[in-house]
Amino acid sequence: MIVARRAGPPRTGRVRAARLTDLAAVGELSRQAHSPDPESAGIRTLGLPVGGSHISVFSLFRLPLGALQPSDQLYVYEEQGRVDGLARVEHDSVRDEWTIVELDAIDNGTAGDIRFRLVQHLLKDASKRGGYRFHVSCTDESGNVELFMQAGFARYGEERILYCAPDKALTTAAGQSDPAEHGIRPVAPIDALQLDRLYRKATPAPVARLEEYRLKDWERQGGSWRVPRSSLKPILRFADVEGFVQQEPPPGDGFVAFCQIGVAKEEQPHYLRVITRPEHDPTALIDYGLSAIAERTRARWVDRARPQRTDRGVISAVRTYEAPLDRRLEERGFIGIAEVALLMRENAERIREPALVPVISR
Repeated sequence: MIVARRAGPPRTGRVRAARLTDLAAVGELSRQAHSPDPESAGIRTLGLPVGGSHISVFSLFRLPLGALQPSDQLYVYEEQGRVDGLARVEHDSVRDEWTIVELDAIDNGTAGDIRFRLVQHLLKDASKRGGYRFHVSCTDESGNVELFMQAGFARYGEERILYCAPDKALTTAAGQSDPAEHGIRPVAPIDALQLDRLYRKATPAPVARLEEYRLKDWERQGGSWRVPRSSLKPILRFADVEGFVQQEPPPGDGFVAFCQIGVAKEEQPHYLRVITRPEHDPTALIDYGLSAIAERTRARWVDRARPQRTDRGVISAVRTYEAPLDRRLEERGFIGIAEVALLMRENAERIREPALVPVISR
């Protein structure tokens, strides 16, 4: 049930693009919003991605100038010279996708209205720049889902966020067997067609149509590329991104599972994302992904002549329709720490492409 926003006295504040002089206020608002207990600080937020008891949430959302891309946007709600609201939007210029990463407001009784105005402003501003598809992930509380549905977003899925502590991740990685025995190898651009087929076998058709991945998207594995999408991708900053596939046993030539890893660049957890056929057990690929993360982390710190960091752990996202993948991760030491809703809005009509049809004689 969607609750209509109540009419109240007109707000005297305004929404505008953030300036350099706002960074101190923006950083403080973000820090308060992602403290272990944001409700006690009187802040309403998207609730992403985890509780402060597991990792430092603020470290995921901090706003160093070097972490912002030129196409990213920051909007603030200012009233009487004070910043009471913040929206951070990340723009993927290749796929023309806009992702709302943060939406915070001081909850003094008007937080709902402030956040709604921020969303409306960023949608309008992005549309002027040709914005086509908008994404957001949030917890189903504090009116988050209702707010975005009022703004024209549609809810199309849910994700479970799972976290593996450093000691368990390293223990699992240490017991990894020869990957060739399980048909595991690094992904290559030529694998794009097979990756697309695997994704469509593991993903319901309505979700695949909404996300609309193309072959050239699958070809761009590595770097900071964000296919497949998850609620964690816009938040984490990676130094290295790699992909691995697990091939069908002979005589098959397709893929049964795909694993993407991200080695953290900031003080953040590392990242593991797995796509697998429902009937396949991806345990061997999960183990290999964890071992690859441990190896890459060790190499980075050895190159820097500094001790290896082992206190970050590994974080992963599993969609509800991907079960029992979450059970396989839990068997390797992961625990569920959050559940988020996935919403999307499109600013264009989907038109069926022209096609040849049979001639019918009457």
